[in-house]
Amino acid sequence: ALFWDIDGTLLSTARAGIFAWEGAIREVLGSDRSPDSFPTAGLTDPEIAARLAKEFGADVDRVVPALRRYEELLPSCLPMRTGHVMPNVIKILDHIKSRSDVVSMPLTGNTAAGAQAKLTQYRLSGYFNGGAFAEDGDDRATIARRALELARAHYDGIRPEDAYVIGDTPKDIACGKVIGAHTVAVATGPYTLNELVEHDPWWAVEQLPGPDEFFAKIVPRSMAGNR
Repeated sequence: ALFWDIDGTLLSTARAGIFAWEGAIREVLGSDRSPDSFPTAGLTDPEIAARLAKEFGADVDRVVPALRRYEELLPSCLPMRTGHVMPNVIKILDHIKSRSDVVSMPLTGNTAAGAQAKLTQYRLSGYFNGGAFAEDGDDRATIARRALELARAHYDGIRPEDAYVIGDTPKDIACGKVIGAHTVAVATGPYTLNELVEHDPWWAVEQLPGPDEFFAKIVPRSMAGNR
């Protein structure tokens, strides 16, 4: 089972989502201040909304409306900056389509609507069916547990050690460890390789390698012999 973080791992929006947050802040939280310098890496979308509401002095009952407005604005805001799919991601996802022994899905702090907007904008939505999103838990650990449940709905025999959480932040590493999964850290987000290595991932790379190297590393020998 391969569980993918989205931002900084599968793709970069070049922080275009900040424009959607700006709209939500203005319309729902009643402030014209920009959140451009606000750190979002590793936070779930609800956590971002809650912290923004606190930052801008809004009542707690404005958090959910701000999040909903962000989701509504996001599809039209994503084209406002030139983002990109991360190196080798499409090659790996194309390879997965040819395999019957791999379950692949997002495991992300994005809401389902936010994730769909990003995956659609960068033409990755067709590679996934379902996933675990912010709605599935209050923190990444709970979301990760939900991802494992979903994977087991595809293959009953999936064990935690058969799962791989792939992400670009220490929080991705931490949530993978919570469920006993192998953790793959990629330095394609805001953290350097050395910073990620400090959190003891199972495998850390500057960027995802090509499919041959990727699957040679992650597929257990017992499965590789049955391809």
